[in-house]
Amino acid sequence: MKTYSVIGVMSGTSLDGIDLLHCTLKKGETWSFEIHTASTYAYSPIWVEKLQHAHTWPLEKIKALDEDYTLLLSKYINRFITENRLHKIDFIASHGHTILHQPENGFTYQIGNLPKLAGLTKQKVICDFRELDVKLGGQGAPLVPIGDRLLFGDYDACINLGGFANISFEESNQRIAYDICPVNKVLNPYANQLGKEFDKNGAIARASVPNLKLLSQLENLQYYSKPAPKSLGTEWLEAQFLPLLNLAGLNSEEIIATCTKHFALQISKAISSHKQVLFTGGGAFNTYLMELISAETDAQLILPDPAIINYKEALIFGLLGVLKDREEINVLSSVTGASRDHSSGNIFLP
Repeated sequence: MKTYSVIGVMSGTSLDGIDLLHCTLKKGETWSFEIHTASTYAYSPIWVEKLQHAHTWPLEKIKALDEDYTLLLSKYINRFITENRLHKIDFIASHGHTILHQPENGFTYQIGNLPKLAGLTKQKVICDFRELDVKLGGQGAPLVPIGDRLLFGDYDACINLGGFANISFEESNQRIAYDICPVNKVLNPYANQLGKEFDKNGAIARASVPNLKLLSQLENLQYYSKPAPKSLGTEWLEAQFLPLLNLAGLNSEEIIATCTKHFALQISKAISSHKQVLFTGGGAFNTYLMELISAETDAQLILPDPAIINYKEALIFGLLGVLKDREEINVLSSVTGASRDHSSGNIFLP
């Protein structure tokens, strides 16, 4: 049985911070994993500001940010290694942070995937998992479903509630996956306006009432009627979703209540044909959102150990790195719409 000791690194669109996880992944008849330790290093307000707005910057400025972000990433990875006294690491598998995601234009850009990350950490690094898929005509997202299949295949479907909600499931011997709707990428900024980091347990939404007119407008957005494969990004949010909120004339509490209801409706539709659904990501701790989803479906909503809820994506990027290291398929064309399955990522040596 081959065993890999890996650090998985993930930064999502909700801008909570950089997730780092040390795990072992084992290949026997099936894949198995053990999470040893995990931490989230929060972004400073300055970095949150940069990452929120960088998609509007000229490319040269983004490239400069890429250099700075690689330094930041190396700092936290080295800190994680030191704090946890990690001596034998096969490699670091890092997602980077998405700044531009325009698969319809054949373009995606994740900062923090520069070769110098390997030198700065003195570790082998496997990273930049999206670019090849987009070159092959795919969405470059979502990438997690291969991990859902190999590590969490006992569930009918897997949903991650992060900046966006995405789903993954098997259908006719193929893995199907797509982004369902936004979640924390919308809820968190409105909670910030009320002096909260996020809507803890959905308390803000629970205390207000959804606006039916806005709810109807959101439910009728064209994206929701499109077939998979499909994915969402900041560009879509700013062009299609946020203008509806800005024109609604509602206060932040009403926006949060309406959007929480809308997200629950879209997620419940996505799981309507499934029996047991695994929920992970920060949004899984939003008890009111989970109650609303549960009220709309007969599916059993399963919350795993908090380490898996918080760090499943970092874990699976560790697996993507292992598969790339073995030159095995780590991106599924049935999920992304690429011309073929492939082994994606770049390998950099220190």
